[in-house]
Amino acid sequence: MIPNNTICLWFDHDALGAARFYAETFPDSAVGAVHRAPSDFPSGKEGDVLTVEFTVLGLPCLGLNGGAAFKHSEAFSFQVATDDQAETDRLWNAIVGNGGEESACGWCRDRWGISWQITPRVLTEAVTSPDKAVAKRAFEAMMTMRKIDIAAIEAAKRG
Repeated sequence: MIPNNTICLWFDHDALGAARFYAETFPDSAVGAVHRAPSDFPSGKEGDVLTVEFTVLGLPCLGLNGGAAFKHSEAFSFQVATDDQAETDRLWNAIVGNGGEESACGWCRDRWGISWQITPRVLTEAVTSPDKAVAKRAFEAMMTMRKIDIAAIEAAKRG
């Protein structure tokens, strides 16, 4: 069945590699159908992988090997809520350690250029706290971080 809404991600040439990485890294993720080009196209040849159907954390996605014409940016990111430091570290390290790069405030980018926000639930709860002093302290602590340090966020909440 074709879903009503699918996230389409443009890749230069390695949509299948990205889909496999996501399926190995994130729960509730899998690689589905792989479709090959029925004829030559601007960035490939007949028989090359053209699209890959996959899910990331239950979200339906389509990887399109469209060539180098378009690049990813932080204007789109997957935000992944984590429950503890171990999960935060595992996901962050998987992305960054597989050719990705760190950014700020819990953001990182994978080797294909897709941006990810690895966001502990405690951070979201803290920065949206109705207690404005708690929210401010947690936000200011987050602004100094790359990967989110839950213990530091908890300490900021306490003041």
